[in-house]
Amino acid sequence: MNAPSPLDRVRVVLARPSHPGNIGAAARAMKTMGLAELWLVSPASFPDPVAQARASGAGDVLAAARVVDTLAAALADTVFAAGLTARRRDVSLPCLGPRAAAAEIVDWRARGKVALVFGNEAGGLTNEELGLCALPVTIPANPEYASLNLGAAVQLMCYELRMAAMGEGVRAIARHAPEPATHDEIEGFFGHLEAAIVASGFLDPARPRRLMPKLRRLFGRARLEKEEVAILRGILASFGTAGNK
Repeated sequence: MNAPSPLDRVRVVLARPSHPGNIGAAARAMKTMGLAELWLVSPASFPDPVAQARASGAGDVLAAARVVDTLAAALADTVFAAGLTARRRDVSLPCLGPRAAAAEIVDWRARGKVALVFGNEAGGLTNEELGLCALPVTIPANPEYASLNLGAAVQLMCYELRMAAMGEGVRAIARHAPEPATHDEIEGFFGHLEAAIVASGFLDPARPRRLMPKLRRLFGRARLEKEEVAILRGILASFGTAGNK
């Protein structure tokens, strides 16, 4: 029996990939670095013989790929997600480069499922999709020609993940560390929070003024734990607010 991969809790998520060849290239990049869990969000064409050809021996990764309709579904059972982005946004968490991000991702995989998310070839991740990720990651490409092929980006990040997992200096999270909240639990809290501040009159849905993205940024920095989410939702419920599901 093969020994489990140090990256067996890391999934690669491709959001809305438009070219099946890039799906195959991503599968090949993953297998060469010891990753096997591929999720596809609304791919334009899959399964596809072009993807199979480009996978070049990584057909098992393609065969096991999960296809879902939304990024939220791909992240539902994860405790941490990092999203690749090349654009600066007015409201976002601080970006990390590939090496620093890989070290953090490898740390988090000791606590549960983690995800590395890539956007569509033409436009990358939308603001809404990036908002579902706890950590934005930017590859410091040549500013005069920053166009990086999706398969190449996956290869680069998978390499950094493998090096981080193999490195002696990787930071380790203690076994007794508190259990982190899952993506679904955090999204449930945000839904509850938004309903509460709308009911209180603090948030006017007609004029939101980017309040919820800013609150996501605030709580994103906190890396909420399961118990903390329960406490926060308990406080909201004690105020008699809506949305406590």
